[in-house]
Amino acid sequence: MAILIDENTRVLVQGITGREGRVRTKLMKEYGTCLVGGVTPGRGGEEVEGVPVFDSVEEAIETQGPVDVSVIFVPASLVKEAALEGLAAGIKMCVLIPDRVPIYDLLEILEMAASKRAHCLGPNTLGLVSPGKALVGMIGGRAERARQWFRSGPVGVCSRSGGMTSAISYYLTEAGLGQSSIVHVGGDAVVGLGHPEIVAIFENDPQTEIITLFGEIGTTQEERVADLVKQGKITKPIVAYLGGKAAKSGTRFSHAGAIIEGGRGSYETKKRCLEEAGVKVVDSIFDFPREVKKRLKTI
Repeated sequence: MAILIDENTRVLVQGITGREGRVRTKLMKEYGTCLVGGVTPGRGGEEVEGVPVFDSVEEAIETQGPVDVSVIFVPASLVKEAALEGLAAGIKMCVLIPDRVPIYDLLEILEMAASKRAHCLGPNTLGLVSPGKALVGMIGGRAERARQWFRSGPVGVCSRSGGMTSAISYYLTEAGLGQSSIVHVGGDAVVGLGHPEIVAIFENDPQTEIITLFGEIGTTQEERVADLVKQGKITKPIVAYLGGKAAKSGTRFSHAGAIIEGGRGSYETKKRCLEEAGVKVVDSIFDFPREVKKRLKTI
């Protein structure tokens, strides 16, 4: 098993003829993702890496059949239009790659997704991988590297940092610990599927035995994960790392979503909440393999 995507997931690329769309289409196709088509208005009839291009999402679905996931590579100002088009056509998950998506645009997207019982990952996400099955987005950069760095196994990876998503997975693989799925939730202050939602999905995944979480200052995502553990809704062991330990109140750290105000979203608050819930918080990402192995032995 895996979460959100697998070898049978049918993926559409919106913005496929742009620079990023072309490069990432090559990555996803070479990895083995089931790409059924792409969309760029006015470019219908073309092909990108052998993937047919259509003028609209509706046309792509009428021609190619059902689509499960749309991955969006368009400028931030056009993300709302693309996402709403995909959701209106019945697509159940949109992966919003761009950063700097206007907050009110995102709120409108999330409202429509909720009304359609659909999901959005991102914005400002590198995407997700179910090792050996499918890759949606731009994680790994090249298919060959993604196959080397990510291996199938029992560890779920959930991260707010794109770079750390790949790094943690790489160190786990080097230690012989494969991953069930790897998810970059995105670095913005407001995202669709955040840590609490992804951890809850991992909880119900038979392949996932343990969850690794890369958190950071800003927002209350990690505190909400702790609440789920305390409530007994998450029973699988979690190993976490928190970035931004030295940041002071009012400081932005790396991502738009990593800014603390007063006592909310601080490193200390997050660490305390997670540890009180029984989550192991490590001091370095290099500690993940050792702590994961230790906890796998006790399951």
